[in-house]
Amino acid sequence: MVRIAGIDLPDNKRAEIALTYIFGIGRSHSNMILDEAGVDKSQRMKDLTMDEVSTISKIIQDKYVVEGDLRKQVQMDVKRLMEINCYRGIRHKRRLPCRGQRTHTNARTVRGKRSVVVGKKRKK
Repeated sequence: MVRIAGIDLPDNKRAEIALTYIFGIGRSHSNMILDEAGVDKSQRMKDLTMDEVSTISKIIQDKYVVEGDLRKQVQMDVKRLMEINCYRGIRHKRRLPCRGQRTHTNARTVRGKRSVVVGKKRKK
């Protein structure tokens, strides 16, 4: 099993897809990394040599912010928005959608599971 940036990459996947298991690397970045390293995109991870793996990991380490550092950076960006009380920061504080989606009926992903409100009993 190949380990890059602290993540175990699956052996049976193509290199192009396997690199996307690293947080912060998508398909386009994985293609750029493999082109720069001179590795065939359709080659399986288990078929890569140690030199190719070390080249890929060096490229990722030098040019990209991934995994823990990227998560920390995103978290700090959201925290900054909340501290300066901009619109997006306020929406984050209230746990509501930040990008203009409607909230009257939808937004269950952000707001969480629907809570059941029990009505009052009528006196007879």
